Amino acid sequence: MARLSRKQIAWRVAQDIQDGTYVNLGIGAPELVANYLPDDREVIIHCENGLLGMGPTPPEGEENPDLINAGKKPVTLVNGASIFHHTDSFAMIRGGHLDICVLGAFQVSERGDLANWATLDNSRPPGVGGAMDLALGAKDVFIITDQCTRDDQPKLLESCTYPLTGKGVVSRVYTDHALIDLENNTFVVREIVEGISQEELQNMTGANLVIADNCTTLRTPEL
Repeated sequence: MARLSRKQIAWRVAQDIQDGTYVNLGIGAPELVANYLPDDREVIIHCENGLLGMGPTPPEGEENPDLINAGKKPVTLVNGASIFHHTDSFAMIRGGHLDICVLGAFQVSERGDLANWATLDNSRPPGVGGAMDLALGAKDVFIITDQCTRDDQPKLLESCTYPLTGKGVVSRVYTDHALIDLENNTFVVREIVEGISQEELQNMTGANLVIADNCTTLRTPEL
């Protein structure tokens, strides 16, 4: 079955981030979004460990060990970037100064509830990091996740079964199969990857899907 790679999902997210937006990119797949932002847009990327003006991943061999993101991966700075105390960084988050944060997810409910910091598997220690602050502090929360788990269980559900990161916080979900908005406690499908039928997408989802009247095919470059 057709599906997008993590790089392709990150590219699709990047196309929806508008000029002048302040954005935080979560650990994992969301970090890739910085590599695909359109050149004609100024997007100010915030990192919770104290950086405003984060750039894309540096070329191999040009990494600076003192410049890392929240996932401890090397990053670059754009012109005008600033570095500051961790406390100031969270004051920005909690003060509502971020337009968008992009996060991963274990589960998302049709009410926009997010679960991304702990599962019921005791072999995987929970780690909330800054996720709760970001989920509640950002004006919009975009999620990058797969439609299903590795054992084919849906990640988009009527209700989350894992501990919540935030209630009703998710604005939009980008999966390996579709782009889905959260509207009026409903998953509204805006784009579907070519080669996947509406019925197949519904069968991979643990809640009812509404197909938007203007639903289109989700296309990305080969990355």
